[in-house]
Amino acid sequence: MEKLMGFVGATLGSLAGWYLGALIGVTTGVVLSMVGTGAGIWLGRWAAREWLES
Repeated sequence: MEKLMGFVGATLGSLAGWYLGALIGVTTGVVLSMVGTGAGIWLGRWAAREWLES
């Protein structure tokens, strides 16, 4: 379940980063999308460990 939540977090984080960064420019959108992907993986796996597997 932890890997699945990481995947969902990566998708949502990437989406949020892209939309926020694309307001400034395409390159900023790509960079923030990568940052959002990493943050989403971390947050999704953390949520799975804390809430679902307790």
